[in-house]
Amino acid sequence: MAVEVLAGTDDAVKKSLAEAAYERIRDRLLMLDIKPGDLVNDDHLAKDLGMGRTPVREALKRLELDRLVVSYPRRGTFATRVEVTDLAFISEIRTQLEPLAASRAARVATERQRDELRAVLRAVESFDTQAASVVETLRLDARVHQGIYAAAGNPHLEDVLIRYDNLATRIWCMVLDRLPDLSRHVHEHVNLLGAVIDGDEARAGDLARSHVSGFEDAVRKALFA
Repeated sequence: MAVEVLAGTDDAVKKSLAEAAYERIRDRLLMLDIKPGDLVNDDHLAKDLGMGRTPVREALKRLELDRLVVSYPRRGTFATRVEVTDLAFISEIRTQLEPLAASRAARVATERQRDELRAVLRAVESFDTQAASVVETLRLDARVHQGIYAAAGNPHLEDVLIRYDNLATRIWCMVLDRLPDLSRHVHEHVNLLGAVIDGDEARAGDLARSHVSGFEDAVRKALFA
């Protein structure tokens, strides 16, 4: 029995390290600290993160499923490139699924989840985009979207949307300094969160669709300005 407990504890530690490695490498990819097309060396990453190569390799396997890195035999692992066509493809999917998640969350969210979304809403209302760093802005955006995904109560939908939200975030980072009205984009979340909290399915879905479409338009203008 003692051996089983120890084995279970060891597995939990490995899982925790792999999760930490995943989150830290993912953030570097999203924030473009690791640029599209860059070689991702697991040995260098492990040393930089202060952990072993095993959790880093496990993290890279997950990131490949997320389409944030790609591995080639005998060549290595690279951050996936960002193409202009990716914006249209990603937006096409998000335009369908974000409204589904928002309207579903408005319908099925528990009272505890609505309380959590109220806390996110207060954070958005008090957020100063002028004083905030890029990392703080992106984390708030992720907190809004992932809060709604979780409240929708469909783990498969949540998994898909997190993946595509990450891909959209990486494109957003490419043009963040060229977006003319970042404050409006951030504070659009106020009405969206309010509709979900109030249980207004139709309005939540419409606002989510408008938000995604507006994001695509703003990024496209910045890319071709």
